[in-house]
Amino acid sequence: MLRSKSLKAGMFSLAAAVALAGCASEPDEGGENTGAETPENNENEQNDGDEAAGGEGGDLVVAVLSDASSLDPHTSSDVPSGNIQTNLYETLVKYDDNMELEPGLAEEWEAVEEDVWHFQLVEGAEFHDGTPFNAEAVKVNIERILDDEIASPRKILFEIVEEVNVVDDYTVEFVTEDPFAPLPAHMAHYAASILSPEVIEEDYANMEDGAQPGDYVNEHPYGTGYFKFESWDTGDEIVLTKNEDYWGENAKVDTVTFSVVPEDLTRIGELETGAAHIIDPVTPSDMGRVENTDGINVYQRNAASITYLGFNVEKEPFDDERVRQAISLALNKENMLDGVLEGTGDAALGPVNNTNFGYSENVDQLEYDPERAQELLAEAGYEDGFETTIWTNDSRERMDVAELAQADLAAIGVDIEIEVVEWGAYLDQTGAGEHDMFILGLSLGTGDADYPMHMLFHSENVGAGGNRSFFADEEFDAMLHEARVEQDEDTRLEMYEEATNYLLDKSPMAFLYHPDHIMGYADSVDGFWADPSGLYQLKDVTIQ
Repeated sequence: MLRSKSLKAGMFSLAAAVALAGCASEPDEGGENTGAETPENNENEQNDGDEAAGGEGGDLVVAVLSDASSLDPHTSSDVPSGNIQTNLYETLVKYDDNMELEPGLAEEWEAVEEDVWHFQLVEGAEFHDGTPFNAEAVKVNIERILDDEIASPRKILFEIVEEVNVVDDYTVEFVTEDPFAPLPAHMAHYAASILSPEVIEEDYANMEDGAQPGDYVNEHPYGTGYFKFESWDTGDEIVLTKNEDYWGENAKVDTVTFSVVPEDLTRIGELETGAAHIIDPVTPSDMGRVENTDGINVYQRNAASITYLGFNVEKEPFDDERVRQAISLALNKENMLDGVLEGTGDAALGPVNNTNFGYSENVDQLEYDPERAQELLAEAGYEDGFETTIWTNDSRERMDVAELAQADLAAIGVDIEIEVVEWGAYLDQTGAGEHDMFILGLSLGTGDADYPMHMLFHSENVGAGGNRSFFADEEFDAMLHEARVEQDEDTRLEMYEEATNYLLDKSPMAFLYHPDHIMGYADSVDGFWADPSGLYQLKDVTIQ
């Protein structure tokens, strides 16, 4: 149970990721969002949902930095939305606290051929609107994600699926374009959440009348989950209620309110006064206040996450890879870790850390080297530097990082103006390519480098799909495809080393650090944990 004043939870290693048979937010974008060496497992006890100590009932309040952008998991890609969606919907497969796959809406799964998977589904589950869950519902959902008309930013996760076939009411078959070992891990990503097929049908009908994909889902977010949608006051709060007709063991609390509290110290104040039971995030600089206050605690875990500074490679001067590499060399990551993260997290060598298959220390690391950065700028014709902007959303952590980057780049003659953009506008405008440079993050939620490398860098994902650097490189696309279909793990790892080195050379972004997830919770809370992507697991939470 959650009782230590500062809990470092759920460490897992590269070996664990490899054990997933090569199995693998966008973005870890709301500012809620490890490292070079595999961390040790922490021995502090936590209740990961097996047995909650508090009584049932009550109204749980979670104070969060950012509101959701959408309740449709197929058309959204941000972690604030994912935290709501994971408590409304379910996936066929899910991860436990150690990033190991376990049954969800599927009881078991197997590759019956190299390119054919069968998933055996649970019986008796119903959606919140009373529609029965079955293989046809799974087929409708995956085909919706793959539908170009929907333009799902999550299509990249499932595009290798060529056919979805109903074998019988509770057996669904996936035929893939090539052998693809990470398919079960991709089905564990919350993007694969299963919606009521009736809702999907109505959403398509709504689109015929001129609405956008997901508009109907936002008003009728019906899944099979242990919580049901109650209300959404945009920018203020989202309220969920316990699903009394849940097919499995019911949630413990009666309601969950996700309260939007943008100010960091206000969130802590609400935790201290009891107005909130859980808060996310706690900035590293505020950890001491939480740890030294009776009745409240820090929840900290290593994160399957990357924070990066991206370039719009379609704009001058960032269309020159020498400029991009110069900026990467001029950024002092250690100052960011020490000055902003208070020593938490780890410097990034590339897009993934040791929570993901594909991580390796055997890559061409870009060490801090401002002198070489100035040489590269001169070679590119910018010996006198230039003026530009860095965008960030209203996360104190990212604003602080932007200020450190501003100082680092001033030392090589690059004059930076920082622009802080409201979250929804930030997603829209970076997706449209209106930025120069930007600070953002991605949840590495599948445990495999295939997902983040496709999401961030594949040419088919340019723009709002996740590739906000607008990096389109046919050679790199081919490298990703070859690594995706390779069946030998050692060879596949070498391919991702090569792909990482290619990215370091082209530098479509500067890989900054892998942060820890840091949250706060009250003594009255039992049974709470967050997965490596930072998604809240609330089914077994109780409040005393």
